Amino acid sequence: MAPSEKDNKSELATAKPEMKKDSKKKQEVEEELSEEDQQLKDSLEAIVEKLNAPDVASYDSSLDQLKKYLRESTSSMTAIPKPLVFLQPHYTILTELYDKWTDKKLKSKFADILSILGSSNKKMDALKYRLLSSEADTAEWGHEYVRHLALEIGEEYGERLEKTEATDDLLKLALEIVPFFLEHNGEADAVDLLLEIEGIENLPDYVDKNTYSRVCLYMVSCVPLLAPPDDLAFLKTAYKIYLANNELPQALALAIRLDDEKLISNVFTATEDVSVWRQLGFILARQNSSFKHENQDIQEIISNLKLSEYFKYLVKELNLLDPKVPEDYYKSHLENSRFGESASSVDSAKQNLASNFVNAFINLGYSNDKIITEDENKSYIYKTKGSGMLSTTASIGSIYQWDSSDGLQEADKFLYSNEDEIKAGALLAMGIASNGVHDDVEASFVLLKDYVTSQSKYLRVASIIGLGISFAGSQNEAILELLIPVIADQSTSLEIVSIAALSLGHIFVGTSNGEIASTILQVFLERDLSDFSSKWVKLLSLGLGLLYIGCYDSIEEAVETISAIEHPIAQSLQVLVTVCAFAGTGNVLQIQKLLSLCLSKTEDEEKEESDEEKTEEEKSKSSVDDEDVDMVDAEKKDEDEKKDDSEETKKSEFKKDDNLQAYAVLGVAMIAMGEEIGQDMVLRHFGHLMHYGNPVIRRAVPLAMGLVSASDPQMKVYDTLSRYSHDQDIDVAANAIFSMGVVGAGTNNARLSQLLRQLASYYVKSPDCLFNVRLSQGLLHLGKGTLSLNPFNTDRQILSKVNLASLLTTSVLFLNPKDFVLSDSHYLLYYLSSAIHPRMLVTVDEDLNPVKVNVRVGQAVDTVGQAGKPKTITGWVTQETPVLLSYGERAELENDEYISFASALEGIVILKKNPDYVELES
Repeated sequence: MAPSEKDNKSELATAKPEMKKDSKKKQEVEEELSEEDQQLKDSLEAIVEKLNAPDVASYDSSLDQLKKYLRESTSSMTAIPKPLVFLQPHYTILTELYDKWTDKKLKSKFADILSILGSSNKKMDALKYRLLSSEADTAEWGHEYVRHLALEIGEEYGERLEKTEATDDLLKLALEIVPFFLEHNGEADAVDLLLEIEGIENLPDYVDKNTYSRVCLYMVSCVPLLAPPDDLAFLKTAYKIYLANNELPQALALAIRLDDEKLISNVFTATEDVSVWRQLGFILARQNSSFKHENQDIQEIISNLKLSEYFKYLVKELNLLDPKVPEDYYKSHLENSRFGESASSVDSAKQNLASNFVNAFINLGYSNDKIITEDENKSYIYKTKGSGMLSTTASIGSIYQWDSSDGLQEADKFLYSNEDEIKAGALLAMGIASNGVHDDVEASFVLLKDYVTSQSKYLRVASIIGLGISFAGSQNEAILELLIPVIADQSTSLEIVSIAALSLGHIFVGTSNGEIASTILQVFLERDLSDFSSKWVKLLSLGLGLLYIGCYDSIEEAVETISAIEHPIAQSLQVLVTVCAFAGTGNVLQIQKLLSLCLSKTEDEEKEESDEEKTEEEKSKSSVDDEDVDMVDAEKKDEDEKKDDSEETKKSEFKKDDNLQAYAVLGVAMIAMGEEIGQDMVLRHFGHLMHYGNPVIRRAVPLAMGLVSASDPQMKVYDTLSRYSHDQDIDVAANAIFSMGVVGAGTNNARLSQLLRQLASYYVKSPDCLFNVRLSQGLLHLGKGTLSLNPFNTDRQILSKVNLASLLTTSVLFLNPKDFVLSDSHYLLYYLSSAIHPRMLVTVDEDLNPVKVNVRVGQAVDTVGQAGKPKTITGWVTQETPVLLSYGERAELENDEYISFASALEGIVILKKNPDYVELES
């Protein structure tokens, strides 16, 4: 017997038992079928035989029968309907039959059935046959089939895009499916389907009053997870839906996020109700908006003229009117100093200055205190010296913040002083007192503008900073005309130019103003390159960056111009502009780029490596003893030395800008701060950067942690910062201490307060760190616990560009703490004023008079995609308004007695009596 025949016989022998097993299994399955199932199977096979028969007349009725069996079949959630199971073995025969048929009507009917069979087939033919069928009702086959079809539509759309084929039929079919999803609580499926086929703009045509709120909630929640331009498309679509359904506060919130004045105007024109206008005005006022309304009453609200009045009502109701002194919060008797003296007993000009800052922070907005307003001789000013007198006098502005009329009056008394520092402090106080508050007169502008061209450096600097703080976010053209010549003038010192650029950055934040951007870039292109080694260039760069906050679609031109700068600063400037542009977007790709920048080596590290390489080369050269080689080596050595000298002179001219990595670290925090999961992720990254980063990165990490968690005192964050506050690098420790204040700002957190008291004892012999401890204690008790630094508002939907610009400015000042805040430029710390706002809920009636109602205040719960009407808060406590809202908290009205004009109970909320309310009898 041939070997091949033997092999075949052996294969057959081994195959026979397996075949027997399979046939046995089939028999068992057949035996297991109930009488009813067997009957169904026989009926379906009979229909298949009829369709295979040459009798064309019976095809139509056979298809109807088959459709009836498929539609009427039921199954458990985990099992495939039995008709589909019984018909699967015949699927190939049926598809071959379909290809043979010629009657279009019959083929359409047949394709409808094959599409259902294809949905349970591995070949994924459901979409193929659905497109071949002209049967009207796709949704009649049920939810599971429609979801399967949506999946195939998405995959097919991607394949066709790659092949550049037409996709109109897919869009048409998707729009047939969308109404079914919306009617059956599948809002997320409808939105996802339209996202995949780039047809989200069609959604407003299909939502109604019952579905729009859930659809929009899901869409808005998706925005931080989407890449451009899908994120903007989602916001615009949700805006249209809210506007069409007369949900104007939500529509306004999205218009603010889109930063489109035309959309904001459309929200106001959508109603004639003055109460609604007022509520919209309060929402805009919170953003320091530059929007102008023709109605004078509404414009006053937008201009924050009523903010001080409501804030003072809040603190009166909370019984916080009694002024406090720094010692009330230092609690020196609790400090345990290793050196036998408490930190408060250290009496120096620097500590007196710190106390004045703390006094300003804790009494901010109250218009009274025990140190400044009660000291008639003003001796507290003379306990400091030099620029300390400027900062001390400027603290008057913080105490009168938002109360511009009284604040300007109080500051005016100091304008007649003989010392330039005190006069400058008065000018800065005027700017701080009128921060975000504007009327027709614009008194702060009238008083400050004349000093912009003063011969005195202090008066000039203070007036420019004052204008920047007072008009932050206002886009005031008069100040633009005033400060642009200051920046463009090459004879002006870089310090004045940089502060002018920074102030314009605050005033025109997030506008990508071409005139200011080109003027600042001109300074980089025309100024002597040696100027860029100055510390002030940081503020010049930051002024440019602030213009582009949130404007990632309009930075290309600026980035191109920056690349033309022949100086290493170009790279760090490029990074700063980019991180500002993507702030709050949660863009993962940008975060990855910034983290990779943190891996690059600094100039010092590169120098060390090159020195090591040189020594190794020299060792290898010395081992060669040939005379001729020595001659050549000597000549080469001379040439190399000349080259090295020329390279070193170049390097000394263009020193590498190490701020690049510091900006990258801050950028990671800024981009991730809009999204909770991203925030948690970057906090872990910061831990790695702290372990393995160079000194530049390590100094920036605590600041970034403060930036991403402002006024959100999570234990994991402030405990980590507490560890860093004992770091060997004193700059890292100083920054960590300040960030502890930013993290706990306005919360009165008891644990943080204790940690800061311990640090005051620990650093009693270190003036710089002790200064920062005091600043942090002031921030922790900001406004006696009524204020916040968190830049998000309106139920965390809107990121305030003005608030973020202030926080970023403060963080950049601390990148090298001894350059600014810990030297003689501490007055720059007042740029933080624009980030401070009350964390209050004040309810008023339609005439804007305060009204007390009961509200439930609890931790906000994410209800996206949840069925029914889930609770939006948890662990609530019922309180009477006005109340304070902490980070992550949400408020709800206790009952239906009042109707709110606002979508989120936050800030100042207008209520009206509910005409349908019936009080329940107890």
